[in-house]
Amino acid sequence: MKMDVSQQISKYLKKARVGIAGVGGLGSNAAVALARVGVGTLIVADFDVIEIGNLNRQYYFFHQVGLPKVMALKENIHQIDAQIRVVSHHVKLNQQNSILIFRDCDVLIEALDNAQMKQMFIETALSEWPYRPLIVGSGLAGWGKNEIIKVQQYDNLAICGDEMFEVSDSLPPLAPRVAVVANLQANAALEFLLKDFKFKNE
Repeated sequence: MKMDVSQQISKYLKKARVGIAGVGGLGSNAAVALARVGVGTLIVADFDVIEIGNLNRQYYFFHQVGLPKVMALKENIHQIDAQIRVVSHHVKLNQQNSILIFRDCDVLIEALDNAQMKQMFIETALSEWPYRPLIVGSGLAGWGKNEIIKVQQYDNLAICGDEMFEVSDSLPPLAPRVAVVANLQANAALEFLLKDFKFKNE
């Protein structure tokens, strides 16, 4: 049976492995987007549990409050596609375990909300895997200002967001902007993963 281009893409992505550091607003939404297009393996790490306050922007549900985010995300992804392999690590990331957890990934997505942890992960990834694509989230707080949300690319490093508005008491993370940046990260990951993809019109 002839496959259309979306089916061929899904088949091509079955062998892909994407690592996601942090599965809050950015990471959970990026993971779901990648699951929907058929990425075969998602390796996710986060130490946090779901709180009611997360539900306004993160891909979780009321009945999952109190569960580890990585376990709930695995459950949600398997509701979309039970064939996707989700490797969940309920841990607080540091330099040592980041290297172990994400060593076999094709692409990395940084989706951490703690500034020190974010810096540690980015520095570790760039040092350990200088040629591996790394997609960073930077600037997603508030609302509106669509025109300044963008992707800046420097070789294998992509920075998604406005690079200006970080979360604060007056600028909370809200679903629309968080989801925009998360999907830009997922789209940037696809761009790297599909670099050598060729549609076969057979």
